[in-house]
Amino acid sequence: MPPLPTTGPLAGIRVLDLTWVLSGPFCTATLADLGADVIKVERPPYGDVARTTAPIIDGESGYFFSVNRGKRSIALDLTTEEGKAIFRDLAREADVLVENFTPGAMDRLGLGYDALSKDYPSLIYAAISGYGRTGEMSSKPALDVIVQGAGGVMSVTGEPGRGPVRPGLSLGDIAAGLYCAIGVLAALREREQSGFGQLVDISMLDCQIAIQENAFMRWHLTGQVPERLGTRHPSAVPFQAFPTADGWMVLALAWGVPNQWALLCSELGIPEIIDDPRFLSSAARLRNHGDLEPLLNEAFRKRPTAEWVAALERYGIPCGPLNSIPEAAAMPQVQAREMFVPVAHHTFGAVPLTNTPVKLSRTPGGLRGTSPDMGQHSREVLAELLDIDAARLDDLVARQVVWEERPAVELG
Repeated sequence: MPPLPTTGPLAGIRVLDLTWVLSGPFCTATLADLGADVIKVERPPYGDVARTTAPIIDGESGYFFSVNRGKRSIALDLTTEEGKAIFRDLAREADVLVENFTPGAMDRLGLGYDALSKDYPSLIYAAISGYGRTGEMSSKPALDVIVQGAGGVMSVTGEPGRGPVRPGLSLGDIAAGLYCAIGVLAALREREQSGFGQLVDISMLDCQIAIQENAFMRWHLTGQVPERLGTRHPSAVPFQAFPTADGWMVLALAWGVPNQWALLCSELGIPEIIDDPRFLSSAARLRNHGDLEPLLNEAFRKRPTAEWVAALERYGIPCGPLNSIPEAAAMPQVQAREMFVPVAHHTFGAVPLTNTPVKLSRTPGGLRGTSPDMGQHSREVLAELLDIDAARLDDLVARQVVWEERPAVELG
């Protein structure tokens, strides 16, 4: 097996990436950021459908760019027997395979976990799907918003008395991608001891259930159905966003810290409510939130956000600005943590992409380059991993078993 890049904690790990759109690509981008050699296997003639997802500039997708950075792309027709044979040879050279098709799709090609694990018992096969591989819904397809709805996330997101709201990020896809990366890392660790790979079965719905530990715990313990609370916390008050003279800020009064309530009220200019029986404890404030919130809103509107944050931080009261995306990107702390790294793209130029938040002191990860064109690395990868010579590659390309570039076509 030829040498792999030697930077990052996953250097030496090779990943076959058959994923598309977001949940799977987010997982494999995470692995690539940590040093894995990720080979994206795309279906010709179009490749990953995320290549047609907005924003589109001069025919190139910024969406695709953001979650496929640092990968290599080959384009292989898996409907042909020769394409399947090449893929099986690639699987022999891989440590991990990741896909996010509806269960059964890879089996119908003869390339599912059961088939590949017989010949390559050390292969870790990670599969993300809407509902997982067991249960009555296992064969159903699902997208981000579907599992957010089914998993209860949107039932607790939004303002009281109003309709459900989708969170401002693809929480169904992102949670599944992160849990899949965790599963892959766990399986790699176990393989060091046993020598065997295994199936990592990730359900997007399972992940939505898992990340709502508070909501399900409270329902099981109390029988009370969690509801939409806006920016509020279900058990701590005040713990939410407040309007200021020039925008919004967020405040989170800590549990059990002496004097914080009194200090807050004094700074807000409403000391008369410090000893009000309705507000003496967090539990009392929770019961009487309807009376308290208008008083706090009126007080916070008298000064701009920056003044409130500076004043309250002097008392050790946790608070901060409610930033827009540009404001968050400009934070000196975000810059100090190097959370945006310029990555050169042949169409976009140098674009800041979000860096890995995993900061390791000895074997740091990081962005490893731009996103690939479809089939950009077909010849390189097949020659490198399978020792296929130029003449055979010419023949495979001519017969469109292998593709080496994306044709000038668009999805309808």
